[in-house]
Amino acid sequence: MLESTRSVAVVTLGCTRNEVDSEELAGRLAAEGWTLVEDAADADVAVVNTCGFVEQAKKDSIDALLEANDLKRTGRTQKVVAVGCMAERYGEQLAAELPEADAVLGFDSYGDMSQHLRTILGGGSVPSHVPADRRRLLPISPSARRTSSTGVALPGHQQSREASTLTEGERAPLEQVAPATGPRVVRARLDGRPWAPLKIASGCDRRCAFCAIPMFRGAFVSRTPEEILAEATWLGERGVKEVFLVSENTTSYGKDLGDLRLVDALLPELTRVPGIERVRVSYLQPAEIRPDLLDAMAGTPGVVPYFDISFQHASGPLLRRMRRFGDRESFLGLLDQVRSRVPDAGIRTNVIVGFPGETEEDLAELTDFLGAARLDVVGVFGYSDEDGTEAEGYADKVPEHVIRERVEQVAALVEELTAQRAAERVGTHVEVLVEAVEDDDEEPRLVGRAGQQGPDVDGVTYLVDEDGRMPDLAPGAVVTARVVDTEGVDLVACPIASPGSEEPGR
Repeated sequence: MLESTRSVAVVTLGCTRNEVDSEELAGRLAAEGWTLVEDAADADVAVVNTCGFVEQAKKDSIDALLEANDLKRTGRTQKVVAVGCMAERYGEQLAAELPEADAVLGFDSYGDMSQHLRTILGGGSVPSHVPADRRRLLPISPSARRTSSTGVALPGHQQSREASTLTEGERAPLEQVAPATGPRVVRARLDGRPWAPLKIASGCDRRCAFCAIPMFRGAFVSRTPEEILAEATWLGERGVKEVFLVSENTTSYGKDLGDLRLVDALLPELTRVPGIERVRVSYLQPAEIRPDLLDAMAGTPGVVPYFDISFQHASGPLLRRMRRFGDRESFLGLLDQVRSRVPDAGIRTNVIVGFPGETEEDLAELTDFLGAARLDVVGVFGYSDEDGTEAEGYADKVPEHVIRERVEQVAALVEELTAQRAAERVGTHVEVLVEAVEDDDEEPRLVGRAGQQGPDVDGVTYLVDEDGRMPDLAPGAVVTARVVDTEGVDLVACPIASPGSEEPGR
């Protein structure tokens, strides 16, 4: 324990996987006696959980570190520490180029973070992280990782392996798992939202030519169902209504535990966790999507009608250069499989424009696909070289000005198509999780998300009553509503009273 109470703020950038890592890190620090504060200006030390995915994310991370450093002159903040993906990826280099950070620590430091922060606040120094390819820390064979992963830092995995020591033959059926007596949950909620990300795996075994994530996140490692259910129970006890299952590749879940269909059995168990009303699945690789996974997602009450499928492009030849699979026709066929099971499905994807060697014909394949796919949300990214990736060495780079032009072209098309897709939902019924009152406009608005809308980047649903006023609903309520209008990709919906009740929804 600390001799006197010290305060820490954990500032998170990047994806929902980073949010899980931050909350686990915060839980570890709280258990060591640290006081968690929301604002870095009120903290003795600011821990910035950085993102190292693409150039803009790296820039945002550096800006956040510089902003935190400015607090040393104007607030009580004494030290600034960089952690997370950018710190893991660049380590000593980042420390040398950004002296404003008092320490740059990698994933292996998370277990001893309290002691590191004490040392730094006491005027001492902690050696900067030395980057290495984390794929080399675990065996190539996924099944061999179950025992050897014990000594490898896996942020968001709790690093509690007691429930992981069972062999495949000894593992209890999921329905016999008792989370209350399972692994201890080390996590602290850093916000009051009625939804929370829940990490089910880390790392990736794919070798996409444009992606550096496997190098700094490592090989694919699944969390055990026992750990996941224990954490879901913990979240449900703290007011969480929706768990958002995150990983680098959810469709690979279970392959290192001896059962690729383990996620199919996990979904209904998660929907039965007390307090949890919705389960959302994310990060699906199209080449690994199984018909029985679609059946499980479509046939499990409580799993929302949401499919986050990472297409990246639609030109077959260009996808081969990306070290990926598929093409326009196979992707449209996959979307048909989804909609044959879930006609009202919400489907999102990301695409990369300007990958080395992309021709006008490749671009036309992509735009033709987008025109036919009826997707709800599409993230459009311009290609940029990532250190250490295969594509960084490709010779036939698309000029930057051409990439910008293509991004603008595709983004404009996507804006039109996704607005049309939203308009198709007018008159339909959606299930909405109420999240907050938004008061940025002149009139406050009640905002939530339909089951078809993922958090943060997929649009929202504004709730109004029959007279256009704000309904009296509290955050965390789940209501059925009729879509009456749209605002771009956002929906406007009117809650419907439940049968036999004067109150809308439940």
